[in-house]
Amino acid sequence: MKKKKWYSRYTGVRNRGINPQGFHVSQIKFYVILVPLAIFMLLPIIYIFSNAFKPPDELFAFPPRFFVVNPTTKNFTDLFAKLSTSGIPVSRYLFNSVAITIVTVLASIVVSSMAAYALSKKRFKLKKTLFAINNVALMFVPIAVTIPRFLVIERLSLLNTFWVHILPVLAMPVGLFLLKQFMDSIPDEVLEAAQIDGASDWWIYWRIVLPMIRPALATIAILTFQAAWNNADISTLYINDESLRTLAFYLGTLTATTTTTANTVAGQGIAAAAALIMFLPNLIIFIFLQRQVMSTMSHSGLK
Repeated sequence: MKKKKWYSRYTGVRNRGINPQGFHVSQIKFYVILVPLAIFMLLPIIYIFSNAFKPPDELFAFPPRFFVVNPTTKNFTDLFAKLSTSGIPVSRYLFNSVAITIVTVLASIVVSSMAAYALSKKRFKLKKTLFAINNVALMFVPIAVTIPRFLVIERLSLLNTFWVHILPVLAMPVGLFLLKQFMDSIPDEVLEAAQIDGASDWWIYWRIVLPMIRPALATIAILTFQAAWNNADISTLYINDESLRTLAFYLGTLTATTTTTANTVAGQGIAAAAALIMFLPNLIIFIFLQRQVMSTMSHSGLK
């Protein structure tokens, strides 16, 4: 009895010191390091917000100013004025971006998770070879495969179609890698028990595997969202019909054409406002799903 009481007292003190539930004096050394580091990491985000509200004289001030002194919304009014004078309604570009992003995120999650389930929990020939090919694909940047991708898209007759925004980006090597590594941590005994009870592969995948890999799915959703929402290359390379292009492409061309004209100052303000508009959805979705991202990285072996 005394031994048990001593052990509980010892472990209680130890837990409060090493991993306390609330604030503890031992955490001060971590705050001293992490708080300045967090402030440093926030500087680019602060700069994007500050730059979007700078008046023209502050955008071209020398020496440059990091923080805005006299904030204004003129950059946004100029941007929306340019948008309203375009030949195609801006709502069309926005609809294309939203529809493409939603479909791409959902389809990418389904394709990556099903492929990861097969590579992680099923037995078949060339299993390790296929996963090795996926890992090799991680080393190639998109610009390196632009010409082969264009030839494949042309052969499939996807040029100047809505599906060219979706189908070429469904196979995400990093998504397959993360999901496969996450599924490897699921005990095989759980799936075998379900198979003994008569569960099919589809039932196991839908009812057991997917609920257990929600953090990884959230991570893939963020990565796919960022790739689809910010992608202007597809509209540039594979689309000729203006009504099939995205908001990212339109804002990029708008700011580019404006900055090459005589009114360079106004062009820089419009570019800053457009950058903030494109950045906000990425920031919002990451804020809501960042905990799942950290859990995925710890389980997948990425440091």
